[in-house]
Amino acid sequence: MAGALAVAVLAGVADWRRTRRDDLDRVGWFDWRTVQMTALLGAALCVIAAQH
Repeated sequence: MAGALAVAVLAGVADWRRTRRDDLDRVGWFDWRTVQMTALLGAALCVIAAQH
């Protein structure tokens, strides 16, 4: 769970930096919002599994 949360935080920071970049023509390699949402979903599933 901690790993998924760390990935979610890092993806959030990367997306924040991407939206505030100076050169708007530079394209990124990853869709950081999708990475962040997937990591948050994974963390939520870990919490749900731990409760059972």
